[in-house]
Amino acid sequence: MPEVRVADLSALLGGECIGRGDLLVSRIGTLLDADENTVSFLANPRYEPQLAATRAGCVIVSPRHRAQAMSLPSAVVCEDPYWAYARLTQWWAKARTGLEADAPEAGGVHVSAVVDATADVHPTARVEALAVIGPGAQVGPGAHVGSHAVMEAFSSLGADSSLRPRTVLGRGCSVGERCILHPGVVIGADGFGFAPHQGRWEKIEQLGAVRIGHDVEIGANTCVDRGALEDTVIEDGVKLDNLIQIGHNVRIGAHTAMAGCVGVAGSARIGAHCTVGGGAIILGHLELADHVHVSAATVVTRSISKPGQYSGVYPFDENAAWEKNAATLRQLHGLRDRIRALEKATS
Repeated sequence: MPEVRVADLSALLGGECIGRGDLLVSRIGTLLDADENTVSFLANPRYEPQLAATRAGCVIVSPRHRAQAMSLPSAVVCEDPYWAYARLTQWWAKARTGLEADAPEAGGVHVSAVVDATADVHPTARVEALAVIGPGAQVGPGAHVGSHAVMEAFSSLGADSSLRPRTVLGRGCSVGERCILHPGVVIGADGFGFAPHQGRWEKIEQLGAVRIGHDVEIGANTCVDRGALEDTVIEDGVKLDNLIQIGHNVRIGAHTAMAGCVGVAGSARIGAHCTVGGGAIILGHLELADHVHVSAATVVTRSISKPGQYSGVYPFDENAAWEKNAATLRQLHGLRDRIRALEKATS
């Protein structure tokens, strides 16, 4: 495990070091489970009571907690402790492995990989055992194709991006730079398109592809379908959790994040900087403006043109209005009994 002085961490994070800058820490942990060798952080106000009781050698805190942190052996004061924590984990991964986090090791193609003669694999890329790279596919500098991953014909993987084991990048689909696709991701399966005819379903061939921008991360077993005619588009910086379904011709704006088990039906357009909670459903052909935040398990049945937080299964609404309605629903049984009592009294 790496061992580092608090003063050096403070310099790395651009924060203010208070207390013992020479203190050595060798692990990252929570406030509750920390010991004197631990660096921890406080970002969520609900954990403020743990700050006074923590045994951590160093805690990353915001300026508002500076006075409280003075009683600790050491602290690093940063404007955004959660962002600082994220940067710290990146540094820690590099220090622990001696490599840039998630970057490929030395380039090369494993002898058991199947690479078509017309594919273009950069010399610094790494292709692991039993991977398959089809005709005309392109693998960029420093990219990584994991074991059993498949790149179909004319697909492309950008510089420093990683296809983890058992991922599939479909025909003609493209992934930008510095992306991570976790195990089991399928990019470019056919969209769900069928025409009903005389009691049967006639397949509509899906002629588009999927275009993924830079700095995108897609969680395990998530599926992004290819477009019917135009491409499905995932813009820069999008983060998708595990087990998400993105239908054909969906467009997801830059830096939007979705939690596990979200379903987005075909041709929906999601704005930039949106968040969608776990298990939420967005129906097809709807549009969500930028900075829309959808709570977990919400079913979005109409387009949303106004930024804000929205919640509810049926019907969904602006979060504040939905909470008032939910509180009323909990009282319906009592209101019914009171109405019955009034009816009896006046009959």
